[in-house]
Amino acid sequence: MGISSEQFLQLRAEEVAVMYDHTFTKKEAILTGKRMVDNLIEDGDIDPKKVWANIVRLKEVINSADAYFRESLYIFEKESINGVEFTPVQGGETLNYKEDKIYLQLHDDLRIREELLKLARKSNNDLFDQYGNVVPKVSTSPRKSSITVKF
Repeated sequence: MGISSEQFLQLRAEEVAVMYDHTFTKKEAILTGKRMVDNLIEDGDIDPKKVWANIVRLKEVINSADAYFRESLYIFEKESINGVEFTPVQGGETLNYKEDKIYLQLHDDLRIREELLKLARKSNNDLFDQYGNVVPKVSTSPRKSSITVKF
């Protein structure tokens, strides 16, 4: 990376450091984002999809910076900086359920039952499980539509 690129990144970091004062709340941040989109759509001066495309990229930059800060800086006790509260949380332990043979069998049985329910949903004929029970055709719940974004 050249000197001018490094200077540019340094300037960006300085801008980000003072972008919002300590009184800017999470609710205000959410409202600011909504207002920005509403204004863009109402004004019609700039293609909102182009702005959105750059916001998607910027969000990845911010998420990456946030993740790297979490790895690089350690906070030993709860502290508030510029109106943002940072609280360290100790990791705990997770039980290794799959070490238990009974758990594994039940887990496999559930997976098999899910597959039977999927098959029964698509089948025109009655379907029976390993115990001779009719596998019912269960109802479905709609999923929310969305837009996939890649770059």
